[in-house]
Amino acid sequence: MSRIVFVGLSQVELTRRVVSDLLLTPSLRGELEIVLHDADGGLLATGEALVRALDAEAGARAAITVAPDRRRALDGADFVVSYLDVGGFEATLRDFEIPHRYGLRQTIGDTIGIGGIFRGLRTIPFFVELGREMAELCPDAWLLNCGDPMAMIGWAVREATGFERFAGVCHAVCDTHTYLADLVGRRVDEIDFLSAGLNHQSFVLRFEAEGRSLYPELDALLEPGHVRVEMYRRFGYFPTQSSEHAAEYVPWFLRHPAETARLGVQVEEYLRRSGKNLHLYEETRRALSAGRPLLIRWQHQEPAAAAMLAVLTGEEKEVYVNVANRGLITNLPESSCVEVPARVDADGIHPVPVGELPVQLVALHRTFLNVVELTVRAVLDGDRRHVHHAAMVDPNTAATLSLPAIEALCDELIEAHAGLLPATITGTTAGTTTA
Repeated sequence: MSRIVFVGLSQVELTRRVVSDLLLTPSLRGELEIVLHDADGGLLATGEALVRALDAEAGARAAITVAPDRRRALDGADFVVSYLDVGGFEATLRDFEIPHRYGLRQTIGDTIGIGGIFRGLRTIPFFVELGREMAELCPDAWLLNCGDPMAMIGWAVREATGFERFAGVCHAVCDTHTYLADLVGRRVDEIDFLSAGLNHQSFVLRFEAEGRSLYPELDALLEPGHVRVEMYRRFGYFPTQSSEHAAEYVPWFLRHPAETARLGVQVEEYLRRSGKNLHLYEETRRALSAGRPLLIRWQHQEPAAAAMLAVLTGEEKEVYVNVANRGLITNLPESSCVEVPARVDADGIHPVPVGELPVQLVALHRTFLNVVELTVRAVLDGDRRHVHHAAMVDPNTAATLSLPAIEALCDELIEAHAGLLPATITGTTAGTTTA
């Protein structure tokens, strides 16, 4: 029986999708142990009710347990699926409201930018602790992280713990492949794709069928007026991140209201998405109370589920993962966490080397990685100055605010998030919260 542990249950729809994929696999009927852990008792109770309802609907006969103690949950795990939002909606709201008063505009704020930096400061300590516990309790398990900031988390876990079996999994690449295939009127499996880069800043390097590039067809179909189209026209490769993400990783859009209007950029979009997630949580609770069906039978597999199913069934799949570079992309730093395709089979996850990326893409990635590395260093070295440094080199923040304003903003956010940040950053004796 395979032991799959879910750590962090606040993204109820993600849990529902991944568990549905697992329970609908006929060869795993009666072969799965699903363990649920969250420090929040309410989330844990809802998660248990959801998974038990999905199991009953699928007739999968999974063994389902809840484990308020994380170490007990991890002991003997084969896979750990994690999504963490340390501080929840209230912390996210502060990440937007305080910068807004300084005139800094954000869209998603979960990867880089001010929002990404502070999400990283809140989240990295938890994953470092989780990585150490897994190295002790389940060293052969895979940690499949579904949350952000993925590039920061992967870098920090490997450096701080030495735990190697980390893979960040995100749906952005496969969603983009589906989108591009639809645009040119083909099925995804008819197209030879290769994408690579950093999470939320990868690019489609190969887009071919019958041995020829489909980019000329795409050129005739794309309509202007979107950030990702602007990026494609100028850098030569289609980005896998949404326009909302892409807008805040570069200095050219968010500080110019005329540009955001022209390109339809939804400022503070993540607050709307967070509100939708809260609504979905309540809708799920109501559906459970009413006994309505919740199993998702027709969908593209979630990457976390696809990876686990390939290992458990031996049916080889390609899954895009975020892993330690180690020469996978030769012109990006070895220590960075990069997004590449992986061959996944019964023997595990095998990232595929990509080689060199086009120099103009690497230039964008280096700017991205400056923010990632400085945020990781702030946590691992316990150096508050690196919080300021990360914000100073962040493209959108630097394009919008003066140096004194950046320092004041960082200090105000550190104070606002004090109970959620490492004591070495806040200068207090209080520790960070854990999930």
